[in-house]
Amino acid sequence: MPATLYLSVVIPVYNEEKSLPLMYERLFPVLDGIGKPYEVIFVNDGSRDRSQTVLEELFHKRPDVIRVVQFMRNYGQHPAIIAGFERVRGEVTVTLDCDLQNPPEDIPRLLQEIEDGHDVVHGCRAERQDVAWRKAVSRLANIIRERITHIRLRDQGSMLRAYRREIIDQIVASDEATPFIPAQAQYFASNPAEIDVGHEERAAGVSNYNVYRLIRLNFDLVTSFSLVPLQLFTIAGMLLSAASLLLVVYMMLRRIFIGPEAEGIFTLFAILFLLVSVTMTGLGIVGEYVGRIYSEVRRRPRYTVKRVLEKL
Repeated sequence: MPATLYLSVVIPVYNEEKSLPLMYERLFPVLDGIGKPYEVIFVNDGSRDRSQTVLEELFHKRPDVIRVVQFMRNYGQHPAIIAGFERVRGEVTVTLDCDLQNPPEDIPRLLQEIEDGHDVVHGCRAERQDVAWRKAVSRLANIIRERITHIRLRDQGSMLRAYRREIIDQIVASDEATPFIPAQAQYFASNPAEIDVGHEERAAGVSNYNVYRLIRLNFDLVTSFSLVPLQLFTIAGMLLSAASLLLVVYMMLRRIFIGPEAEGIFTLFAILFLLVSVTMTGLGIVGEYVGRIYSEVRRRPRYTVKRVLEKL
C-alpha cells in the first residue's frame, strides 16, 4: 500500500481490555502533538476477553485515525505485527505494546532518530521493571543470539521500535512463515540505531509470556538466521566419534594383551549415556530446522482476518 501518511502505529492486542483505555488516554495526545498525519492500527490477536468491544468503542471515538483488524483466533504477536505492516500507510511505522510498559511518550524520540537518517530505531529498556527470571532469561538469550547469528541487539524484547517504509516493505516481502521482526529489520537495515527508552510496570492485566514462549521465540530466531547449531552438532559428533574409536581400539588391545575384564562397566555406561544424550540433542536441533521447512512448504496463511474496522 503506498505511503499517504507520515506515521503508522501498529499495536498487537491480546486480552488487554483493561489496558486499552489507558493506552488511548496516553497515546493519542502524544501523536496529536507531533503535528503530522498519522494512523493507529490495533490488531486483535484472538482476544478472549472484551478487548474487541473496547476497540470498537475507541474506533467510534476516533474513526479518522484508528483502524482495527480482528483475527479469527490467536496466532501470536509477530503475525499480528505483520498484519499491521501489510496495511500501514505511513512513511514511518512504530510498533508498541498495549500494556504501556514502554511509554508512548518516547515515540517522538524514535521519530527524531529516523529524521536524523536512521532506517530502523530499536528502543532499549533502560531500567526494566520485570521480575528477575525474565531479566536473566533475556540476558542469556541476547548473548546466545549474538554469538550464533551475529545480529547485535541490546534488547530484542522491547516492542517500541521505529522503521522506515522501505524496511517494512522488505519484511513483508520476505513472507516468512515464522518471522522474527527485530532481527529481520536489523538484517535489512543499512543504518540502524538503538536508544534507551523508559520501562514501566504493566498498567493492567497479566503478562502473556512465560518461560516456554520465551524459549520458543529464541529457537525461532536462531533457526531463522543461522546454521551454527547444526554445525556445532556436526563438530561435536565428529569429535565424539573419534574419541569413541580410540576407546574401542584401547579396549581391543587391552583384551588381547591383558585379557577380558569386568571392571569399568559403569564407565562404559556413562560413555554410552553421553553418546545417547548427544544424539537426542542433535535430533532435536535437526527437528527444529525440519519443522521450519515444513512450515514454509505447506504455505498456510500466517493469519486469517475476521473483520476490519476502518473509515471508508
